[in-house]
Amino acid sequence: MEELTFEQAMKRLEEIVNSLETGDAPLDQSMALFEEGTKLSAYLNRLLDQAEQKVTIMTKKENGEPVEVPFEAAEGAI
Repeated sequence: MEELTFEQAMKRLEEIVNSLETGDAPLDQSMALFEEGTKLSAYLNRLLDQAEQKVTIMTKKENGEPVEVPFEAAEGAI
């Protein structure tokens, strides 16, 4: 699953949801789809958390001018 991009994982999750919503799949297949969907959801949440951590934090230089600092660099300063 780690090889999937965010967009690919999201598309697959949408396919799973659509399939489960129709209710046409047998119970065992529905359970497998639900499990896959749960794993995809957790994976997507991890990707979103990582993206959030990469959001830059605005800080000020000595002269008061704003400067962008990567989250990882600013994290040590907190």
